[in-house]
Amino acid sequence: MGALDGKVAVVTGAGRGIGRGHALLLASEGARVMVNDLGGEWDGTGADTRHAQQVVDEVTKAGGEAAANYDDVADWEGAQRLVNQAIETWGDLNILVNNAGILRDRMSFNMSEEDWDSVIRVHLKGHFAPSRFAAVYWRERSKAGDEVYGRIVNTSSESGLCGNAGQANYAAAKAGIASLTIVLARELEKYGVTVNAIAPRARTRMTEGTFEGFGASGEGGFDEMHPDNIAPLIGFLASPAATDVSGQVFVLWGGQINRMGGWHTEATIDKGDRWTVEELAAKKADLFGPDGGKIPAMSF
Repeated sequence: MGALDGKVAVVTGAGRGIGRGHALLLASEGARVMVNDLGGEWDGTGADTRHAQQVVDEVTKAGGEAAANYDDVADWEGAQRLVNQAIETWGDLNILVNNAGILRDRMSFNMSEEDWDSVIRVHLKGHFAPSRFAAVYWRERSKAGDEVYGRIVNTSSESGLCGNAGQANYAAAKAGIASLTIVLARELEKYGVTVNAIAPRARTRMTEGTFEGFGASGEGGFDEMHPDNIAPLIGFLASPAATDVSGQVFVLWGGQINRMGGWHTEATIDKGDRWTVEELAAKKADLFGPDGGKIPAMSF
């Protein structure tokens, strides 16, 4: 018996890396998994159906149930086809894990319009579009009087939460996903749907291509940067044990899970009337402290 017996899951970008780990773990917990992957390169170019099918083969070889989907999740009709395929194949949809993404890193002064548009499209629209069609399905089920079991898990990034030079497009998309998560959690709560996000740190094609030697596995011992370390939190968030967990963002790697807080007030000044420029300059230390408003350090 698994924690997700009888549930139907969709995982986008599940052909390799972290997404593959998600699909395999959900299947091992009893879910029937729609493995979505366009099969492109890490920068979004190309397509290859073999990757999604290989994961499906792994699932079925282990005794699970899975099917492949090759749609572009950032395409409106493609996202609808993906959601519909899961429902038509297994009669329901319970879990949506939005994981698909690409990288086009450039400093802002070197970034092209295509670099910007491609990354925002795949990440931000590629999260919203499947979520939108899943939400339509769950809302209609709820309005018809059916009990809804719905889970969305989105993929943000530390770059989106803290900012990383050279990733204006990626960070903006990932920050948007964190905010989108909270909005969807508020909108879908009354329909029995939870929405959460993870910001994983792991060894993937994207991190290895961006940061040379990132997360290299050592000799023996626990591999902290193995992409499969991320999947258990997905399984938990998708399970009945997390029915009351929603609108949360987690940073995780290895065996460490950090529940993150949103924007919060760090300092306040209040005149009780309209400020002048000179008065604000005089109160600078009260608002910024000894650092004087410098760029904050990365949290992790």
